[in-house]
Amino acid sequence: MEYDLDATVVKDRARALGADLVGIASAQTLNDFPPDPKWPQTPERISPYAKSVIVIAKRIPAGAFRAKSNIPVQYMDMLVLRSMDKSAYKLTEWLENEGHPSFVTAAQETDWSYKNASYGRLSTRHLGIEAGLATFGLEVNILTPEFGPRIYLTGILTEAEIEPDQRITEQVCIGESCSRCLYSCPSDAVRHFGIDKRACATEAQEFGFTTILKFWEHFVQQPVDIQRGLLQDRELFGFWQGLLRVVGSFGDCPRCLAVCPVGNDYHAHLADIQKVIPEKTPEKVEKAKGFKDARKNGDPIDGLNDWNERWVGPEGYKGMVARQMQAFKKEQREKEEAAAAAASED
Repeated sequence: MEYDLDATVVKDRARALGADLVGIASAQTLNDFPPDPKWPQTPERISPYAKSVIVIAKRIPAGAFRAKSNIPVQYMDMLVLRSMDKSAYKLTEWLENEGHPSFVTAAQETDWSYKNASYGRLSTRHLGIEAGLATFGLEVNILTPEFGPRIYLTGILTEAEIEPDQRITEQVCIGESCSRCLYSCPSDAVRHFGIDKRACATEAQEFGFTTILKFWEHFVQQPVDIQRGLLQDRELFGFWQGLLRVVGSFGDCPRCLAVCPVGNDYHAHLADIQKVIPEKTPEKVEKAKGFKDARKNGDPIDGLNDWNERWVGPEGYKGMVARQMQAFKKEQREKEEAAAAAASED
């Protein structure tokens, strides 16, 4: 097949513009395999002319996950999203200058008509997987070999036909024998390759849309003197922060991101302080054991049905993280030996 643009050229341009990771997915494949066929989040619902989706990712600096509070992560979320959108816009300009109509999908844009909840017109997690960047984790976060789940993604819909990347078929997530995301979740929202979105939102979206609605429903029912007090309430300040800087409106709880052992950024900067998980309980350990037994026994698992297995990794986990850690340690030893040799020469 003849393509409109060389995929290597497109990826080099994206990296030069600031993308940490970049992959390409076929718009037709995304149309054929929506996350939920009942509520299709597909390119064709946005533009019938899109032929390819260029997916770019920006990592969240690991240092933020070493802080005592979640605020540094929340602030970095905002900066990463701004930087990513800027890179995506610049790439879109370049594509159009090359003669190919293109536009950026809003990474955090949601459409209330999808399940009456905060679902995007496209799922950026599924975009990343179809573009060969990642697979799903146990809690259906997207896990990249390079940075684990500590990334944000966006997509550029273009009318250029570009050679798509192949999906990763090996499961990146260690899975049930790890379960660190399950142990760390303060609202116990992790399911077997699934998530209780409402439970997760109580921590991850402290000042999200549902909370705003509840606040104002309560507010309008109160007498004037109570309303004056509510105008100085912490929740109202939280909503304001969310409007200004995203803080609290999503991504408020970073625990599953911080403890995930996938990615060299974890081995380099997080393994020392995230080894022990304070939220781990006997009940969660038993739950993880149940997940492990169910998979071993071949029990029906919604998150691993014939449709969803495509994004989890049909080959299963084959030791990717172990190989990655060994390679990382070897690299660190070589650096230390080189530094020691250089010092001895001085």
